[in-house]
Amino acid sequence: MNDADPSHRDRADRHRHPRLLRGVRAALVPGPGEPSGTHLPAALWLRIPIMIVLLALTVGFTAGAIAIPLNLFRPPPGTALAWPIGVLQALPLLFAPRWPLRAWRVSAAGFLVGALLLSGRYFWPWPVTAWLAFMIILFFVAMACERETTIGVGAVSIAGLIAPAVLFGMAGWFGTILAGIVIVVLAFGDAVGGRRTVEAILREQEELRRQDLAKQAVLEERARIARELHDVVAHHMSVIAMQAEAAPYKIPDLPDAAKQTFGVVRDAAREALTETRRVVGLLRSDDEGAERAPQPGLDRLDDLVGTARKYGLKVSVTVVGLPRPLDAGVDLSAFRIVQESLSNAARYAPGADVRIEIRYAAPGLTVSVVDDGARSTPEESHGGGHGLVGMRERVTMLGGALTAGPRERGGWSVVAELPYDAP
Repeated sequence: MNDADPSHRDRADRHRHPRLLRGVRAALVPGPGEPSGTHLPAALWLRIPIMIVLLALTVGFTAGAIAIPLNLFRPPPGTALAWPIGVLQALPLLFAPRWPLRAWRVSAAGFLVGALLLSGRYFWPWPVTAWLAFMIILFFVAMACERETTIGVGAVSIAGLIAPAVLFGMAGWFGTILAGIVIVVLAFGDAVGGRRTVEAILREQEELRRQDLAKQAVLEERARIARELHDVVAHHMSVIAMQAEAAPYKIPDLPDAAKQTFGVVRDAAREALTETRRVVGLLRSDDEGAERAPQPGLDRLDDLVGTARKYGLKVSVTVVGLPRPLDAGVDLSAFRIVQESLSNAARYAPGADVRIEIRYAAPGLTVSVVDDGARSTPEESHGGGHGLVGMRERVTMLGGALTAGPRERGGWSVVAELPYDAP
């Protein structure tokens, strides 16, 4: 493989540099892959109070980091020294949620200056408020960065800050305690960050799964529609073929040209029927037996209502307008929409009053199914399944319109407008 290949160089770099060294380099050397962004809860009602508390802590810790050396350290380090060191050590806490590694580098620089200039004169060279701010910064670093970088940050904090303070006079047992605190804070932040990462991945996977289920529901419903319409088309094509076959026997003295035309119609109908069966045959293969029953229509609405009443629904049916013959596709789709709406009502609103209205208007057929809400605890909220997907597919196929959703007074409403002549 060519050495110019980036993937080859990356593998070689990983081989030459152990994990700890890579982490130290990521901690100390700014790079394009550094985490940036607000590592706070997304909800404003949580983020705003946390930001206010963080601002208050930053002000208090910075003031303490400046005031404590001036008032408690003996001899005091002097104002010219206490101010810049205190600001470097504690003020970076303010932007730690946004740029955790940069905040840590600035704060660590202030701690290193304190270790070099103030060690040996006091019990430890850093104010306790500055150390508390540094711990919070370490928490944000561990929560936002990869584990390798977190290990590097911990190594630099212990070897580069605590160890020099011990070498310049701080008690070794106290340095061990501080190192342990650093490790515990980083481990806690890494655990919190890992959990947030896993939760984000799970949310993403759940969203992808929901999208896949929705796509699958669309495909399954389209396959079901194709199987059902195949029966309708097959019936009509069979009638055409039979009528074309019988025409020469029904009409005496039929001219030869007309007989030839009927023969062409008969052969074309049979060929279309064969091709339709061949195309839909694969869709029918999994549930051959279930699809042999005649496809239903609104003439079987009473049977559907009777079944729904057995499941505890109180169903009333109203027919508005003068019933008229419907195309097979419109009739079948209207039946399926009512069937799915009643199924959803039985599942999500058990015991509800359901009103079905079939309106034969001038522009088209309007099917309305409205319930007034559950009388007992439903299985889950409305809209949890994919029943609406099938309804929408059927209505779209016919060039109609579907409106479905919760009602202001409670319950659920489904209204489908189906044109009499489907495009």
